Amino acid sequence: MDFSPSDRCQELMEATRAFLDEVVYPAEPVYRRQVEANRAVGEPFQTPAVMADLKEAARKRGLWNLFLPDEKFGAGLSVLDYAPVAELSGRSPDLAPEAMNCAAPDTGNMEVLALFGTPDQQERWLVPLLEGRIRSCFSMTEPDVASSDATNIDARITRDGDEYVVNGRKWWSSGALRAECQIAIVMGVTNPDADRHARHSMILVPLDTPGVTVQRSTTVFGYDHAPHGGHGEITFANVRVPAGNLIGQPGSGFAIAQARLGPGRIHHCMRVIGMGERALELMTSRVLERTAFGEPLARQGVIREWIAESRLALDQARLLVLKTAWLIDNAGVKSAATEIAAIKIAAPRAASYVLDRAIQAHGGAGVSADTPLAAMWAGVRTLHLADGPDEVHQRSIARLELGRARTRVRDHAT
Repeated sequence: MDFSPSDRCQELMEATRAFLDEVVYPAEPVYRRQVEANRAVGEPFQTPAVMADLKEAARKRGLWNLFLPDEKFGAGLSVLDYAPVAELSGRSPDLAPEAMNCAAPDTGNMEVLALFGTPDQQERWLVPLLEGRIRSCFSMTEPDVASSDATNIDARITRDGDEYVVNGRKWWSSGALRAECQIAIVMGVTNPDADRHARHSMILVPLDTPGVTVQRSTTVFGYDHAPHGGHGEITFANVRVPAGNLIGQPGSGFAIAQARLGPGRIHHCMRVIGMGERALELMTSRVLERTAFGEPLARQGVIREWIAESRLALDQARLLVLKTAWLIDNAGVKSAATEIAAIKIAAPRAASYVLDRAIQAHGGAGVSADTPLAAMWAGVRTLHLADGPDEVHQRSIARLELGRARTRVRDHAT
């Protein structure tokens, strides 16, 4: 396995570093001021104006739609080449991914439309998403069932002539409250009598369709993520959409969900490693400049242990993610099933450790909004649940390992 970045990847990494230094980091305080100004006038879900400037700058620098390996629609980068760029964007998670049109949930939705969408669906929804003219949300999780098992999803998508009728209640539909969010990909049951993995389908539902009601935005440890459209709780009451809005074949929803979530976990995991790297930089700078009990914090043994363990955790997680990206590129998503599950545990675990130690090293400042650490910690903590809780991925890894063990025993017996 060779994880060396290609020439193109190296160029994009240099361009991304320059974009962060010259454009993104200076825009962070501007962004925060605009967020507060929008709240003050009762428009918390309005996109801060500076985001348009950031998007324009990213496009001019060739840093646009890099996540999509499809050469027809995206940048045509391999997963392995995109991974280091995703890590860099994670250093400013509120600004850089969206500025580069590489932010969830749009990335996953665009991948679904590129892989499974009809030409009409691609023209109507994928092209505007790729151009950054609209946003989207993904309505899968439900408050009334254990959505950690996706086969529990209970919303109904019922055929009625040339239409489907959608009924259900969803939440954690991230981005749904922004004005730019025009379309939801909704997962629900189309055939309740089919096999448990063939009961569900995905369908495109414009948010202005009669019967769609965005009830509220949930919070994450007190953060409403309003500038990014919050996390919508949405009801679908007898919502009628054309039958042509169904994505793929009836009953293919579970398979599409797995295809959507697999490569997307690379993006999430590399971004959280980027958050961890920025946290480590903030921690080391802090302990060099602060004195306690007569000497710099950096000379305290416990602090040095935190720094060393942080470096170990981040580098180990990164190597596992790069291995996973290599496997996806060279052997396909199915061949990387164990690794995809593993990085979803390892990367947030590593970043959570580093962020927790960085917060501790900052003392009271670490839990305040004066540094990005608290908000980053809240975001990374959710990734122990989002895209499947850690325990589900542990279960998957154990099942795969036990399957290999049974094969070894059987082969040995014969």
